[in-house]
Amino acid sequence: MDREILPAFVKPSHYSLSIYDLDLSAFTFKGAVKIDVDVLEPTSEIKLNVREIDVLKAAVSLELNKTTSEISVSGIETDSSAEVVTLTLSEPIPAEAARASITIEFSGTMNNKMAGFYRSKYTDASGAEAYMYSTQFEATDARRAFPCFDEPALKATFDFAITIPEEWTALSNMPEVSSKTPEDGKKAGTAGTKLKTVTFATTPIMSTYLLAWAVGDFEYVEAFTDKLYDGKKVPVRVYTTRGIVKQGLYALEDARKIVDYFSSIFEIDYMLPKVDLLAVHEFSHGAMENWGLITYRTTALLFDPETSDAKYKNRVSYVVAHELAHQWFGNYVTMAWWNELWLNEGFATWVGWLAIDYLYPDWDVFGVFVSDSLQGALALDSLRQSHPIEVPVKSALDIDQIFDAISYLKGASSIRMISSHIGVKTFLKGVSTYLKEHAYGNATTKDLWDAVGRSSGIDVNSIMNDWITKIGFPVVTVTESETGISLRQDRFLAAGDVKPEENGTQWWIPLGIFTDSESASALSGVSAFSNRETILTGLGPNDLYKLNKNQTGVYRVNYPPERLAKLGKAIDKLSVTDKVGLVADASSMALAGLGSTAGILNLVDGMRNETSYIVWSEVLQRLATLRSAWFEQSSEVKSGLSAYTRSLVSPMVKRLGWEFKDSDDYLTVQLRALLISAAGNAGDKEVVAEAKSQFAKFAAGEKAAIHPNLRRAVFSIVISQEDLSDEEAQAVYDSILKEVLAPSSVDGKEIAVFALGKAKKEKLIKDNLDLLLSGKVAVQDLHTLAASLASNPSARWAFWQFIKENWAAIYSLMSGNMVILDRFVKLSIVNFSSKKAYEDIESFFADKDTHGFERSVGQGLDVIKSYAAWVERDGESVAAWLKEHGY
Repeated sequence: MDREILPAFVKPSHYSLSIYDLDLSAFTFKGAVKIDVDVLEPTSEIKLNVREIDVLKAAVSLELNKTTSEISVSGIETDSSAEVVTLTLSEPIPAEAARASITIEFSGTMNNKMAGFYRSKYTDASGAEAYMYSTQFEATDARRAFPCFDEPALKATFDFAITIPEEWTALSNMPEVSSKTPEDGKKAGTAGTKLKTVTFATTPIMSTYLLAWAVGDFEYVEAFTDKLYDGKKVPVRVYTTRGIVKQGLYALEDARKIVDYFSSIFEIDYMLPKVDLLAVHEFSHGAMENWGLITYRTTALLFDPETSDAKYKNRVSYVVAHELAHQWFGNYVTMAWWNELWLNEGFATWVGWLAIDYLYPDWDVFGVFVSDSLQGALALDSLRQSHPIEVPVKSALDIDQIFDAISYLKGASSIRMISSHIGVKTFLKGVSTYLKEHAYGNATTKDLWDAVGRSSGIDVNSIMNDWITKIGFPVVTVTESETGISLRQDRFLAAGDVKPEENGTQWWIPLGIFTDSESASALSGVSAFSNRETILTGLGPNDLYKLNKNQTGVYRVNYPPERLAKLGKAIDKLSVTDKVGLVADASSMALAGLGSTAGILNLVDGMRNETSYIVWSEVLQRLATLRSAWFEQSSEVKSGLSAYTRSLVSPMVKRLGWEFKDSDDYLTVQLRALLISAAGNAGDKEVVAEAKSQFAKFAAGEKAAIHPNLRRAVFSIVISQEDLSDEEAQAVYDSILKEVLAPSSVDGKEIAVFALGKAKKEKLIKDNLDLLLSGKVAVQDLHTLAASLASNPSARWAFWQFIKENWAAIYSLMSGNMVILDRFVKLSIVNFSSKKAYEDIESFFADKDTHGFERSVGQGLDVIKSYAAWVERDGESVAAWLKEHGY
């Protein structure tokens, strides 16, 4: 494979790293690292990774015939584009040298890019501006903090020490072993500040991207595992900056139980002497699985039962579980190279949900998984510019782009598919074998499938190979006749125009047939097919059946219209996940031109009595996509779609009411918030009036007037009203902006930023565009505002025009961390649905440097093309259906 990797002349075995001279005004630091390396080949130069690091001095010593000698470094040359520093030696390291040590002194910056060793700004308990400092090294940003061999297979052990103000707390992967006054020469920093040097225990052997440290004014809450590890309970702590630590109690209770759960199901005890979870105020991702010191975006770790939206319970629980899963799957055993990132992320996604299902069985998390994760995977993978789960990766910018729905969600969905087929216990037995065989080492997809194959007695490598190495997924087309049911598999594309050369793969497809008829026994031998076509002889057109029971297979099904109608009439016999799958598959067929949008409307029309939050979430998401795609159509069609949505949800809102009761279960709480939001945004006058009433009290200072679970709905409903006077609209905007600037809850900023983007009045849209580059919204939250503006038909074109006019400033602000820019671009363009938009966006990016987000631009254009064809093809039939049904 063509990869940008370091030459294999030497291999690291141990790092001794110290960071000191933190200048808290200029945000600079100094450091020294001694790297012990094994000499594999004679060499007169040593190459290491650096980025935005100045190498000040370097020396090399080597062990030869049990004596130590020095080799001087005659040249230090940094190639910024390759992110490599070359140390040229005055003489070559001889072949007979077994080991060498490289000592480097360097300086760097505690940047504000959320990558490397960086600073996060926050407001402390006294209301003053403050900073905390932490690291984010995955995928290739350890090199921003110290010179290193920054590749996942180049594992080593680490000793770490850092010199900080005496009153601060320092954290790293391992427990602290000493804290003392620093040596002379390392006392620089803020003048007059007393300093201490904190030293940590040696880590296990691990990849550079898993090293971590953090310093600041921290406090913690602590609990312990129930299980004993080496005779002791493991301490689990949630750290925050001072004043908000009680909001870590919810995550803490989950975390201590999950450590025990994973130790049990993997049959391998947690390996480190502690687990720390740290809330970081500025964070580009959701969280990072650094071994023993896991870092989180605040909204993914903190939860206040008094002021937080209950929806964040699911987020916190899942993200905590996902990152803890990595302590085994990713940290203990690591993928050999980034092309197999999915081994880390796909598995942690699936097993994270498995842990939450164990902790909260009443949440039906795999129903949520089917609606969110599986559909997210299939949506992206239905585009021509998708990529295989296992994808060639050349450079750092290629790596960042595959932290996406394919690596995470299609990876997790593929694991759910095979584990459901062979049995979860059998699958986990294979996982345990895989982890034990590759402990503290690196492994490949084949290694995992080999181990699972041995536990199941099935050639898992063979049946899963196409799912991992090939782009796309199949649609199974059903044809009914009196002699049986015929099935045919072809690659599915959202554009509906698969070419013969794109349709070469024949996947192994588990059928999972649901039926309530006697014929179920006749189908017991038909569990999967991998040919182009097959026939089910045990079923006929008069039987009730549905393929892909509980949506465990990663494919879509295209039923004939008559079968879809029959399933619609028998909807109450289907499970929640089957209902979700039916709606999602039928909607996707309509988008691709393989089914009709009128058919979707008919199907959904028969689901008015549905009581499941998960099913309603899928239905309303599909209707929202339809309304969004049709945003440039006639006002009659747009108002008709809104009226149809109201006819579905308004009766449910009346039934559920606005009041939350202690007896409400988690899913009922979610359903109430979802339906109120949908009704209000579709123009239900009673809901809008109640939202306005509650908001007026909230804006007047009565914060309890809006239930925490309804802030997102009420804010979005009220700000989107076009009948407000200019003065009223500005007052609403300013009240919500206050929540952005001084949030009254940990999730308040995120909710308020999203709500602002729903404004429809021209002046408020302009205010939002001005807000984007004002610095008032943290860079980590700009994608939330972008997604909201882009999903708002009234703001969509103005937002795109703003991006074009301000591209240089946007690129400058976000390109220091390409993950942020990639996400921003992707969310900003995917809602358009016209040829005009396609051509404008394609033309704009044609002469831009898109390296680092080119895949997202291509995928966005694929989506727009599909939407444009859908609207053109089904525009008249949707208008006719709405008219025929009185909307």
